[in-house]
Amino acid sequence: MSENITKEELQQDENLIYCKSKVLTDNEFHYCPGCGHGTVHRIIAEVVEEMGIQGQTIGVAPVGCSVLAYNYFDFDCQGAAHGRAPAVATAIKRLLPDRYVFTYQGDGDLAAIGTAETIHACNRGENIAIIFINNGIYGMTGGQMAPTTLEGMKTATSPYGRSIADTGSPLRITEMIAILPGTHYVTRQAVHSPAAVRKTKKAIRKAFENQDLKQGLSFIEIVSNCNSGWKMNPRQANDWMVEHMFPYYPLGDIKVDGQLVK
Repeated sequence: MSENITKEELQQDENLIYCKSKVLTDNEFHYCPGCGHGTVHRIIAEVVEEMGIQGQTIGVAPVGCSVLAYNYFDFDCQGAAHGRAPAVATAIKRLLPDRYVFTYQGDGDLAAIGTAETIHACNRGENIAIIFINNGIYGMTGGQMAPTTLEGMKTATSPYGRSIADTGSPLRITEMIAILPGTHYVTRQAVHSPAAVRKTKKAIRKAFENQDLKQGLSFIEIVSNCNSGWKMNPRQANDWMVEHMFPYYPLGDIKVDGQLVK
C-alpha cells in the first residue's frame, strides 16, 4: 500500500458503500457538467488507490481540456506541450523505470498535433500507458472539427457538417496503432453507464499492471461526450454518442497481450 493510504483506513467502515478516492484532491473539477473527464479522473484515482501506487505514479497531461489535471490528482504530474505527452512520458519512464507513467490526452492533441509522438511511442513499445479521450471535437478551444469528428457532424469549423471530400474520413487512430508491434494492449471503452465504467476501470487497471510486465505500451481509448461542444444537454449527448459514435468507434478490446483480437 502507498504510505499515504493504509489498509486500515480503507477498511475502517465496513458499511461504507462509496466515497471519494483519497488520491483525488479537494479541488472542484473545471469540466462541464456531464463531461466524461471527471468520471475518468475518478477511475484513475481509484485504480491508483486500490493498487497502492500513489507514490509511484506520474501522470502527463498536455494542452486541452485536461491541461489542469495536476490540480485533481494527489500524485506527481507533468505538463507537456500540445501533442508531446508521449515524448515526455517516454523520458520520465526511461529515467524512472520503476514508476507507473501514463499520459492523458484528447483527440485533437493525440490524433492531430501529436500524431507523430503517438505513433512512434507506440511503435517503440514504450512501457507506458496512454489514456485517450475521444469526443470528436476540440472541446477546450471552441469546438472546432477534430481528426475524429464524424462525417456530417457539425462543429465550429464545419457548420454544415464534416465533408469527407474536403477533409477526409474520421481517423480511427486506435486501430492504426493496434497493428504496431510495440503495442501490448489496445482497447476502446466508454463511461456513459455503470457497466461501461466498470469495464473502463478494469482496462485502466490492466494498463497499469502491464507496466510490471515490461512488454510494451498499453493504449486505452475512451469514447466520451462533449455536451457543450455538441450543443446538447448531458442526456442528449450520451444518447447521440451511443447512436452515432459507437457504430464508427465500436467498444471492446482490439489487442490483448500483444495479439490482435479477431
